[in-house]
Amino acid sequence: DVRGLGLTGYQAAEWLRDRYAVAVGSADSCRIGAQITHGDDEESEARLLESLTALVQRRAEPEPAPPVALPRPGGLELQTVMLPRDAFFGTTEQVCRRDAVGRVAAEILTPYPPGVPAVAPGEVITAQVLDYLATGVAAGMLVPDAVDSSLATLRVVA
Repeated sequence: DVRGLGLTGYQAAEWLRDRYAVAVGSADSCRIGAQITHGDDEESEARLLESLTALVQRRAEPEPAPPVALPRPGGLELQTVMLPRDAFFGTTEQVCRRDAVGRVAAEILTPYPPGVPAVAPGEVITAQVLDYLATGVAAGMLVPDAVDSSLATLRVVA
C-alpha cells in the first residue's frame, strides 16, 4: 500500500520501471504487487529491495497522486434491468459520460487492475461508479475493454 507515500500504485509502478527497470506484477490506485519466483536470483531480489527503499526515500519525486473516488461499500453493486446479451447486441448509442448516469450500459467496463468488471451490459450506470472509473483513469487505471478507453463517452442502450 503506497498511499502513505502520497502516490498511487500506478505512479509507484511507473517510477520503479523507469528508474530501476523493475516491473511489478500489478498496480492499482492504492497498491503495487511484486512477485519473487523461481526465475529470480539474489541479484534481482536485491534490485527489488533497493528500488523499493529508493521509492520510499524519494517519495516527493513523482508528482502528487490525483485522488481516486473509491466507491463506498456496495457502490459497485449495480442494478441489472436487462439481459446482458440484449443490452450488448441491441440498439445502442455513444453518449458523453455525464449523460450516461441512469442509462443502461451496453458495454463492459473492467478496470485493470484488478480486472473485475465494474459495469456490465444490462446494468444501470450510477454517478458513483462513473466517478470511480473517471478518476481512476486520470490516475493511470486502464479500462481496455471500453469502446472509449478514456471514458469521455460510454456505450448505452438507445
